[in-house]
Amino acid sequence: MSARVPMSFTIPNLLSLLRMALVGPFVIALLNGQVKRALLVVVVAGVSDVLDGFIARFFHQQSLLGTYLDPLADKLLVTAAYIILALPGLRRAGAFQIPSWVTVVVIARDVLLVVVALVLYLAAGVRRFPPSLLSKITTVFQIGSVVVVLLTGIWPELDTAALVLVYTVAFLTMGSGLDYVWRANRLFDRHPPAATPPIPPAAA
Repeated sequence: MSARVPMSFTIPNLLSLLRMALVGPFVIALLNGQVKRALLVVVVAGVSDVLDGFIARFFHQQSLLGTYLDPLADKLLVTAAYIILALPGLRRAGAFQIPSWVTVVVIARDVLLVVVALVLYLAAGVRRFPPSLLSKITTVFQIGSVVVVLLTGIWPELDTAALVLVYTVAFLTMGSGLDYVWRANRLFDRHPPAATPPIPPAAA
């Protein structure tokens, strides 16, 4: 009789862990100015992300752990890229530098998401808060802008495209953050926190 493999050890979850492990080589490649190697890591991460979603849906291997690992893997890679590509002393000669304020916006929005999700769980018992369409579009633009910024280290003529993408990312990130707060407020209306029991009067 074969033992059942827990859902936490599904192939999609292992692919998410692989993407997390790729953050280290990606950061090292950027610090060493190896743009092509960093691009290769991003491509591998992107392919694993597509396979992750396809296998989870086609082979019915969705799991609760996967709903956390998948976006976390994307956020780690994106956050690392925005931080390093915003540092003027580390940018490759001729490459586009992401404005520091855009990096702050991206990180602040992710921190906001974590805080709101924690408050929803603790106050209203909401365990699942799936990303909206705007949030998914924002993530696509964030990753796409990283790819284009890296490509400017090879083809400087892409600087204008990188600038437009980065500012678009800032706009979408702020918009998705506000959308997240609005959706969280609606969830609070549907799942109000439990009322605090009245304090008994003091004995006379």
